[in-house]
Amino acid sequence: MQWKSRLLSSLMGEGELLEAVPLMWQLIGPMLAALVSALLLTPVIKKLAIRWGAIDEPNERKVHRQVMPRMGGVAIYLSFMLVVLVTQPLTRPVMGLLVGGSWIILLGILDDVKGLSPKVKLLGQIIGAGILVAFGYKVEFITNPFSEGMLVLGKLAVPLTILWIIGVTNAINLIDGLDGLAAGTSGIAALTMAAVVVSEYFLHGDAVRGSMMVIPLALILTGSILGFLRYNFNPAQIFMGDSGSMFLGFTLSAMAIAGLAKGATIISVFIPFVILGIPICDTLFAIVRRFLNQRPIFQADKHHLHHCLLERGLSHKQTVLIIYAINGMLGLSAVLLTRLNNDQAMMLIAGLAFVVLLGANRLGVTGARGSVVRKLQDRHTTLHR
Repeated sequence: MQWKSRLLSSLMGEGELLEAVPLMWQLIGPMLAALVSALLLTPVIKKLAIRWGAIDEPNERKVHRQVMPRMGGVAIYLSFMLVVLVTQPLTRPVMGLLVGGSWIILLGILDDVKGLSPKVKLLGQIIGAGILVAFGYKVEFITNPFSEGMLVLGKLAVPLTILWIIGVTNAINLIDGLDGLAAGTSGIAALTMAAVVVSEYFLHGDAVRGSMMVIPLALILTGSILGFLRYNFNPAQIFMGDSGSMFLGFTLSAMAIAGLAKGATIISVFIPFVILGIPICDTLFAIVRRFLNQRPIFQADKHHLHHCLLERGLSHKQTVLIIYAINGMLGLSAVLLTRLNNDQAMMLIAGLAFVVLLGANRLGVTGARGSVVRKLQDRHTTLHR
C-alpha cells in the first residue's frame, strides 16, 4: 500500500530497497530484540550491582522493607544502545541521544554506587542537556496555541530546552517510588510518542517528516523497558536506581523535542505535557505542596500520588496498575488531540486539567487539607509578616 511505502521511506531513508520487508517487522523486530536483550542482561546487572555495593536500603520514607540491588537501569540502557547501533541509521540526532544518554547513565551509576550530592547531579544533568543541544536538540519555536503561526523563542531556545530536559529527567526520578512504576510509566509514554508521531504523519505528511526517527527509537526503548519489568514489577528483584530513572527521563525528554515539540498543529505544544502528565504533575504538586506547608522544596516527603493511593488502602500492585491506567488514558487523550480541531482540543485539555486538579486535591497530593486558594492566602500572609 502507498502509505506503507511513504512511512517506510520516512523511517529508513530514501533510495533503500526495503519495500520487500514488511513494515511492521521493521518496527517490531528491533523492539523484540531490545526486550530479549533486557531479559538476558538484567540478571547480569543484578549480580554486578550487589558486587559493587549498589544497594537500596529501606528507611521511613521508602516502601520496600528489604535490601534491594539497584542500578537496573544499566540493563535498559545497554539493551537500547545495542539495538539502536545495530538497527538504526546513525544520524546526528541519534548519535546525540546515544552520547548524551551514555553521559547520564554514567552519572546515574556513580550515584547508585557512591552517592552524589543534588548539586553534583544537577550539574551533570546540565552537561547532559548541553550535549543534546550541541547535537541539534533545540526547541527554536513552538506553535502558538491561541492563534495561527509560530512563537520564535530566539535567545530563550537553549535555556528552555535545557530546563525541559532537566525537568523531565527529575520528574521520572521522583515517581520511582514503587516496583515497576517509573518503568511502566516511561514505557507507556514512549509508546504514546510513537503513536502520536504516526498519527500526525498521516494528517500532515512531510510537514512532520523530521519527527519520524522517534518511532523506532520509542519502540526500542519500550522493548528494553518491558524486558526489565520482568524483574522490576512487584515483587521486584532489582530496582532501576537513579541510573535508570534519569536515563529514561533524559531519553523521553529528547524524544519529545525531536518528535513532538515541533509538530505542525497548533495544539501540539500541549501534547508532550499530556503524555508525561503523571510525572510532570506529580513534580509540580510536590513543589506546591512543600511551599504551602512551608517546607524546603527539595525535601523529600511521602505525599506523592503513589503514597496517597497506598494510604487509601490500595495494595502495591493495585496502586501501580491504577497509575498505569491513568497514564494509558492520558496517552489516548494525546493521540486524540492530534485528530481534533483547535476548539475541541482546548476543551479536552481544559477538562483534563480540571479532573487532574480535582483528583489531586481530593487525594491530598497537593498537601492542602482544605482549599488550595485559602492555603495560598495563608502562605502569602506568613511571608508578608
